[in-house]
Amino acid sequence: MLTEDHKDWGYTTSTGLGFTHHSVVDTHFRACERSYLDLLGRAGVAPGQHVLDAGCGPGDFLPHLGSLVGASGRVTAIDLAEENVALAARRSGEWQLPCSVEVHRASLLELPYPDDSFDAVWCSNTVQYLDDDELAAALAEFSRVVRPGGTVAVKDLDAHLITARPADPYLFGDFFRAAGAAPGYARQLLRTRELYRHLKRAGLTEVRQQTVLIEHHAPLPPAATDFYTAACAQIAGQALALGLSEEWRRFTDPAAPDHPLRSPDGYISEGNALAVGTVPAAHH
Repeated sequence: MLTEDHKDWGYTTSTGLGFTHHSVVDTHFRACERSYLDLLGRAGVAPGQHVLDAGCGPGDFLPHLGSLVGASGRVTAIDLAEENVALAARRSGEWQLPCSVEVHRASLLELPYPDDSFDAVWCSNTVQYLDDDELAAALAEFSRVVRPGGTVAVKDLDAHLITARPADPYLFGDFFRAAGAAPGYARQLLRTRELYRHLKRAGLTEVRQQTVLIEHHAPLPPAATDFYTAACAQIAGQALALGLSEEWRRFTDPAAPDHPLRSPDGYISEGNALAVGTVPAAHH
């Protein structure tokens, strides 16, 4: 859902959605790669399957999906931003993946594929851009294009678990409570741990969910420093505009040598939840 607040988050693509530009998506992936791939490994993607990467962004998961399905499998990827589609398509060719890969521009709300086209859907860090009605529509589309007995796996960021040190431990919680009071991106980032309920409402069975804490301790690796200092600056600007704690000023300059995340005690965390369900035989 494109709401006015997305411009405040920055790093938009042609879609107007915040934090979808490949520069920040790539950096976030590198910062959290180990945890992301561990969650992908728990999604149930298997050799020989045809998998849809729904909301592929610049294609960071494509090599790993390709490895999971192998030479006998296939990966189809879609994204709403034309520039991400072009980049993912170019990269997939350069990576010489072990399986067939196709990348197309499409919306999660209206997938251009017949019923039962796929064995599984992998959707990472994408449903955070959908309101509840759009999420229901996307899950209905996932269930339609996945064969009975196939898998729908949705991973997304859980903002409840974001915190940084050295700083007030409630700093980020207070921001998301204030920003999430109105419909928009912040509220949708707080919905992630409810994904299992949305999968059940969509008619999926055998629904399971796991939430993990991703932590970065000083000295933060370069990718984590680059991503989280930039992300914190965007949040800090919003927090100060909302009249929240002046402590946010310490996070406004990503390059500041005295930035909290560059402290010997620097620390930041985020949560990620993976919800997985099965398309029932009677669904179609």
